[in-house]
Amino acid sequence: MIHFDVIRLRLPTGRHTDLALSGVVLVLCGVAEGQRLGSQWHASTSLTASWLLAVLVCAALPLRRRHPVAVGWFTVLGTGAYHLLSTVDGPLVVIPIAVLYALAAQGRIQLSIALAAVMVIGVGAGALVGSGDVTGTAVFMLTGWLSAVLALGAMRHSRLVYAEEHGRLRATQERLRIARELHDLVGHTMSMIHVQASSALHRMSKNPDLAQEALTAIKQSSKDGLRELRATLGVLRQADESAPTAPAPGLSRIGELISSATRAGLDVRFERHGTQAPLPAAVDLAAYRIVQESLTNAARHSGARHVVIDLRHREREVTLSVTDNGHGAARPAHGSGIAGMTERAHALGGTLSAAAGPEGGFTVQARLPFPDHHEPIGGAADDPDPAGG
Repeated sequence: MIHFDVIRLRLPTGRHTDLALSGVVLVLCGVAEGQRLGSQWHASTSLTASWLLAVLVCAALPLRRRHPVAVGWFTVLGTGAYHLLSTVDGPLVVIPIAVLYALAAQGRIQLSIALAAVMVIGVGAGALVGSGDVTGTAVFMLTGWLSAVLALGAMRHSRLVYAEEHGRLRATQERLRIARELHDLVGHTMSMIHVQASSALHRMSKNPDLAQEALTAIKQSSKDGLRELRATLGVLRQADESAPTAPAPGLSRIGELISSATRAGLDVRFERHGTQAPLPAAVDLAAYRIVQESLTNAARHSGARHVVIDLRHREREVTLSVTDNGHGAARPAHGSGIAGMTERAHALGGTLSAAAGPEGGFTVQARLPFPDHHEPIGGAADDPDPAGG
């Protein structure tokens, strides 16, 4: 069975198409007007004038892109004058109809309606005068044809506007995704460096060995942060530039987060339950970022010393909780970091809660579902979170 994609069906466009249409219509008009010459091939004044009008109207069509309004009025009025002079029903009406469609497709709906109204009124006046070739049926049929042409042009314009808006929306979503990635990355790295630098300054005079260890941790954290920053910004490279070679972060790199948090003074315990099957890329990245942001907040805001990460693999979802023993009540429950984590979970159809415990501490709990067979979520694996945050 053959399927046609109506979105990709396009009418021929361009200056060459206009020239070809003008040439075909002009030839047909010449054939129609040739019937008026008679056996003696005598050209009357009205025949000559109608022929010149046909030539001028056809010649105006290729100029519609530079002067759409002028060409629209000229073709409509010129075609009307042609039919007043000519005694044959020539095909010249195709030219103003093509112009009407083009104007409607450009979004000039009011102008197109005005031109169509002028054409219908002109034909209707001819029917009232009693011309033999113009009847009420002709007026009715012309009105239907013009309405159909205007509707097709308006549909074309709406489809183009939708495509442009969809493209802008996708670009905005991508910028939001990159912004969130940068927020998570830079926020985590800088927070860890800040904690480690404070520790090094505090220990510099009392215990130089521990201070040197903290400075070494700062060096490694900054190196890891720069590497991931390059990978994140790699999507902004030009087509002829080399793509980043570092894989997208996921739970396979959670050991690096724990090591970084440990160097910052946190005691992190990681517990993993269930079958450790490969996760969809979107879920894997979201879980990694939630753990990263939670550890960052624990080191920055809570004054915690111990953190427990509990990760549970289920049949169609992953549940994750990060609990610290810091000052939960002093933590912002609706900061930009928590908002970003919440958006990540919601984009996957999951949930996330972040709140202080009744006896202190702070807990982040997330549920990240995924379909069977690890189908792509959100459209593509490399764009896991189209909603942005």
